[in-house]
Amino acid sequence: MSTHRSAPRIAGRDTTWAEAVTDEQGAIHHLPRFFFQVPTWAEAHALRVATHFALSELITVDSREATLLLRTFPHHVPCAILALARYLEDFRREVDAPVFVSANGGYRSPAHRSNRGRVTLHSWGTAADIYRVGDTYLDNEKSITRYGEIAAALGAEVRVRAYKEGDDHLQVDLGYLTVVPRECSES
Repeated sequence: MSTHRSAPRIAGRDTTWAEAVTDEQGAIHHLPRFFFQVPTWAEAHALRVATHFALSELITVDSREATLLLRTFPHHVPCAILALARYLEDFRREVDAPVFVSANGGYRSPAHRSNRGRVTLHSWGTAADIYRVGDTYLDNEKSITRYGEIAAALGAEVRVRAYKEGDDHLQVDLGYLTVVPRECSES
């Protein structure tokens, strides 16, 4: 983030927010404990989390989000979303074109109905569904594979989901990353 913009307010949560959840392979992970407080949608649009990305681009959800979370502010977004924004910025630099994250394709709460009863990496703020790069829609194996290889080359920590028949986006994630801000205690 550039130094002339204000950083989002950190709103740490108590340990009850760090509940344990089980992934599809049976591994246990703890949900994030530290969040940015987003007071209004206008502030989400104004806050640049990377040179070419506003926070709003990574928290856009549709009517499948729980009504209270969809329409009520402040919103709380995991601090790890800053790492995701950084990787998306690096990806944008590598492809030399704008990168578009789909609605529901960035952070979404564990209560989001498209999660189908399971918690996804989107709940950590560390996954993005990219549906378009420049003028190219990622709706076929060739484009998803091409841009997936570029995304995977950003680092060993970047995981790219392989194309499956019918995919209409590229999913990238950084795993179960959590960020503890310097000014917060883990105790």
